[in-house]
Amino acid sequence: MSNSWWEIQILCHPNLEESVFWRLQKFGCSGTATEVKEQSYLIRAYLPQMKAQALDLAALSLWLRQDALISQLSPPQTRWHLIDEEDWASSWKQHWEPTEVGDRILVYPAWLTPPEDSLRLILRLDPGVAFGTGTHLTTQLCLESLEMRTMYPGGEQVLADLGCGSGILAIAAILMGMPKVYAVDVDPLAVGAARENRDLNQIDPERLIVEEGSIEKILEMTPEGVDGLFCNILAETITEMIPQFDKLIKPKGWGILSGILLDQAKSVMEVLEAHGWVVAAFWKRQDWACLNIRRP
Repeated sequence: MSNSWWEIQILCHPNLEESVFWRLQKFGCSGTATEVKEQSYLIRAYLPQMKAQALDLAALSLWLRQDALISQLSPPQTRWHLIDEEDWASSWKQHWEPTEVGDRILVYPAWLTPPEDSLRLILRLDPGVAFGTGTHLTTQLCLESLEMRTMYPGGEQVLADLGCGSGILAIAAILMGMPKVYAVDVDPLAVGAARENRDLNQIDPERLIVEEGSIEKILEMTPEGVDGLFCNILAETITEMIPQFDKLIKPKGWGILSGILLDQAKSVMEVLEAHGWVVAAFWKRQDWACLNIRRP
């Protein structure tokens, strides 16, 4: 079967949702969706066939069971099968509804007609194979932190989105009034999705520049650095990047870091403090943390 995808179905206790999302994101899955099934959650996730074999999926199932046992909850039921690309494209979209985030943003699926009388900023989105629909708590924490930042922008700030995924955070920053954002991702499929979503929201490509790469790519495009940074990726990757923040963020700049589990937050904060950063705000929701950082 050409262009095949693994559809992974996980039936679990509701309290396991966040740890399951974390495992799936770390495993490389895209386009996750949650459906309520009586007293349980049915989580669907998708992964290109070329990125995993059946033995890899069996290992994922084992990790999910171990996570549940540590939490003293019943182990989830995990199943997987192959579907073609067209089935993948339509399957998870059936379960994604418009999502209000914070006080200003309404994330609206691209295939639905947006309302004409909404008082919110409508962010139209088709994430494709990229992470970021606005439903995951880490994305919501970033959007709410970004909303607080853009209320009092302090001048014409230039921002960076590290690991932009679908482009949702970068697009939100532009919609909320930021003049320019550099967005990068190491996954070329995410770069394509972010560019398509930029066009979908009728944003000038000169204001939102999306490229494949990481910190080095942003510094190549803007050697003087940026005023603010937001980053919603795994804690391990954030920790590895912290030593490079000095080059990337201007002396009076700031950062929003998420994708961090609560039990990982302490170690991330220790690395930040060792490199001269202050955690100005610590936001949490269920098992996830969002760090707002600045210089002393």
